Amino acid sequence: MSYAGPEFEPSRPPRSRRPMTVALAALLPGALLGWLVYEAVRGPGDGSGGAAAVSPSPSRPATTGSPTPGSSPDGKRPSAAPSSSASVSAGASVPAGSGSLRGKVVVIDPGHNPNNFRHASDINRKVNIGTGWKECDTTGTSTNAGYIEAKFTLDVARRMRTLLEQQGATVKFTQDGDRPYGPCVDERARIGNTARADAVVSIHADGSAAGNRGFHVILPGGVHAGAADTRAVVGPSRDLGERIAGRFLHATDTPPSNYVGRGTGLVTRRDLGGLNLSTVPKVFIECGNMRDSADAAQLTSGAWRQKAARGISEGIVSFLRG
Repeated sequence: MSYAGPEFEPSRPPRSRRPMTVALAALLPGALLGWLVYEAVRGPGDGSGGAAAVSPSPSRPATTGSPTPGSSPDGKRPSAAPSSSASVSAGASVPAGSGSLRGKVVVIDPGHNPNNFRHASDINRKVNIGTGWKECDTTGTSTNAGYIEAKFTLDVARRMRTLLEQQGATVKFTQDGDRPYGPCVDERARIGNTARADAVVSIHADGSAAGNRGFHVILPGGVHAGAADTRAVVGPSRDLGERIAGRFLHATDTPPSNYVGRGTGLVTRRDLGGLNLSTVPKVFIECGNMRDSADAAQLTSGAWRQKAARGISEGIVSFLRG
């Protein structure tokens, strides 16, 4: 999703929940602190690039270039449940299929659609987002080499589905490459609302200027206009976003954005229909900047995308367990 200077609020310092941890330190305000946290979690021996491997904790097996057990090389769902353990919790390994999230519904919203470019008139039509009117959808961005955002978002989403289903969650997609275009941003919100989702995450990658690096999580701002009323979900969405940001940093070794969010990895916006129209906890995550060569090297790596899927999933699991 290209960043075009939307209205956004300065991120507030996150609420303190427990003693100093990497996840919370990553969310404290200030670019310098964000960078110091990043340096701390890199560990000795890591290179200067963001593709360095994350050192495993005693309770979590190291991530390799191979997909997490139970996922196929392209991140799609396996034909049978894996027999080995799947580590989706930041604190401890949970046996695959243990049902720790049984009864929970997660909606994953893979940003854009690989076929949007074939349907310009359809995706350019305007829909009401509460605060005004915006295009139904966009084509998204791409790396300079042509790897498109819509393929990235589907791959990460499918990897997340495998991880979350192993925990017993019911996972629904807004689209799985099975629609000619879209859906529109207002329909994306309705899908999560209709599912009465316990959490919704929209997956994206940014299209900012070269040199702008890092991830950021977009939170809904307070909106009460037209069909939009986010007042009930602003708080839980912030909680969800903070947990995802902390786990994403730890899993991927990717620093918070150096161009929005003031080093916190959190940005609040009121101009996104997918957030404005949601009646359930929902956030967006921009996993990196496709137009920066260093970030692009990560985004085009299957091994890194598996780490990204793990980090986002761990944040969701943490939120759902409370």
